[in-house]
Parts: sequence; structure tokens; C-alpha cells
Amino acid sequence: MKNKTNISFINFSIPGLLFLFFVTLLPLNSCKDESKESKKEEKGFSKIEYPSDVIPFFNKWNLILGDGSNAGVAEKFKKEDFFYTENDDKNNWVVFKAPNSGDTHGTSNNTRTELAQLKKWYPKTANDKLSATLKVMNVSTTGDARVAASYSVVVGQIHSADGHENEPLKIFYKKFPGHTKGSVFWNYEINTAGDDNSKRWDYSTPVWGYDFSKVGESPDTYPEEPTDGIALGEEFSYEIKVLDGVMSLTFTSKSNKTKTFSKNLLESEYFEKSSTPKQTQNLFVPIGQDGVERKNAYANEGCFFKLGCYNQTNGKSPEVNMNWCSGAETHGGDIQKQYADGSYAEVWFKTGSIFVSDAAVSNEEYFTKND
Repeated sequence: MKNKTNISFINFSIPGLLFLFFVTLLPLNSCKDESKESKKEEKGFSKIEYPSDVIPFFNKWNLILGDGSNAGVAEKFKKEDFFYTENDDKNNWVVFKAPNSGDTHGTSNNTRTELAQLKKWYPKTANDKLSATLKVMNVSTTGDARVAASYSVVVGQIHSADGHENEPLKIFYKKFPGHTKGSVFWNYEINTAGDDNSKRWDYSTPVWGYDFSKVGESPDTYPEEPTDGIALGEEFSYEIKVLDGVMSLTFTSKSNKTKTFSKNLLESEYFEKSSTPKQTQNLFVPIGQDGVERKNAYANEGCFFKLGCYNQTNGKSPEVNMNWCSGAETHGGDIQKQYADGSYAEVWFKTGSIFVSDAAVSNEEYFTKND
């Protein structure tokens, strides 16, 4: 007689099997997450909390936030929605973010989360330098395409602390909606002769892609996409150096040729009406901004660097100024609604360095006057 072997089966219900399956997976997923966090800890990513832990130069600056407040020296400081850190699994970054509308700083129409140098220097005796590596993550997706400032953000500046407080340098990134690549360009603002600064204008020079003057023919039509532009999320670097009255600029990226420029800050080329560039005649003169520059340009004025996210898109009507008033969506100043629909600018900085010459002096008077 053959022996019979009895095999008994456990009768699991379908819900029971699913429960057992997920319980089995949980430890595996947990191990995977712990392993990922462990790798981040090895690289030091998880220890980064403050922007000053990423770029150790914040003792040289005052920080203005996108809600209009002055945060002062931003050592061991962060602010949700405006100034904080991110990691892209390769590097730590400092995030500067500003909506299209909110409380603004000084007399500007535009919001900013931006650093302003604590010291000022005079171009004639300067030996000062600022460099940075960054990527623009968002520019406003709303605005009027006829307005030159729409869809743009300023990521670096030289600003005058005296006189009209004009700007010999603004470095822009601009990308039209629907385009993959945007443009990088820099603007020089004349230091207007006389007491009336309302006739000031900018002259724009392209780095990669278009300059400031490239606009749409109607509020929602756009020019062709630039072939040599920079995409959102693509790194590029700039270096600004002012030595013995000359501003030197260098721009680098992996996808485009390195570009260099220079501009004399002590002698103007725009001190006569006849020297007004054609770009200015087309863009600024029609709206009454047709001034001339003082012969010695910025020679007698203290200047300082700025770095961050100075959103150039705003909700002001283009009827006020067809170059600077974007008519963009602002949701009545509701910041979270603006962030939700792309009506903001966001810039990430990976590195930054500043060299301040011994000739630089305190910029406290500028901050007192403008705060």
C-alpha cells in the first residue's frame, strides 16, 4: 500500500494576498530610501539648511525679499517662498524667487529677492569683481509680448548709490512663452545729464539670443526662438570686473561660445543727441525717453554690485510705459496664486564670489535713504 502525502494549502483571500505583498515590499522600499538618504549624507546634501551654507559670502550683502522686506545680512537665514536651498541630486543651490506683484522696494515697480553690496566703490579707483554660476528656473509665463521687459529677470547688476541712482549694468535672462531657449543680454543705462532723470534710457547688447529690444508684434505673438539661446534649467556663468574705470564682462556656458565685453564708465559716448543709438531711437524715443548722458558718465558716483532674482515682469498697464510695464497676471497680489500659474521669476545660484577692493567704502547711506 502506497503512502499518501497530505499537502495542505493555506486559503488566502485576495485582500489577504495584497496585504502580504505590500507588507513584504515595505522593508525593501525603506532600505532603498535609507540608502538614498545615506548617499546624500555622504555628499553633505542633507546637512545644507541655509543659503549661507552653500555660498559663504552673505556677510558682504544686504538681502531684499520678494515681499518687499529687508532681511539684512542673510547669514544663517532662509525664508519660505523667497530665499532657501534646493538640491538637484548633483549640487546644492541657493534659490531666489519673486512674484510678478507684491510689496516692492524703493521706487521700483518690480519685486525682487536680491542681494545688494554693503560697500560701494568708485569706478576710477575700483578693482572690484563679482562672479556667479546660475540657472534660471522660471520667468513669468504671463505678460504683454510688445513690452520689452516681459518674461524677463535680472540676475546681476551694478547700481549707482549716488545721484540719480541709475544702473550701468543689468544682466537679463528672457524667454518668450512656448520657446525652449531664452536670451541672455546686458543693458547699460545712461547716467542722465541734468536733474531730470525721466528721459533716461537703456542700451542693450546680446550675449546669447536676442537683446532687450526684440518684442512681439501683438500682446500674444512672439518672435522666432533664438538658435543660440539658453534653456530654463541650463547653467551659465558671468564675471563682472571693474578696474581703473573700465567694466569688463565675461559670459560662459557649455552650449555656447564664451563672450566678452567692455565699457568705459568714466567717459560717455552718448552725451550728444546725435550719438543716440538706433536701438534707442526705435525703443525709447517714441515714449519720450530721449535724454543724453553726462560726459563723465558714472565717474563721480559710488557704485555697488547686486545679485539675485529681480523680476522684470509686473502687472502695470503697458499704456503707462511700453518698455517696462508688462500687464502681466498678478491675481491681485496673491503670491501663492502667482506661483501656481507661473507668474513669477525663480533663479538658482550654485556658486558666487565677490572681491571688494580696499578703496571701497560703506554703502549705508544708500540703504538708509531707500529703506
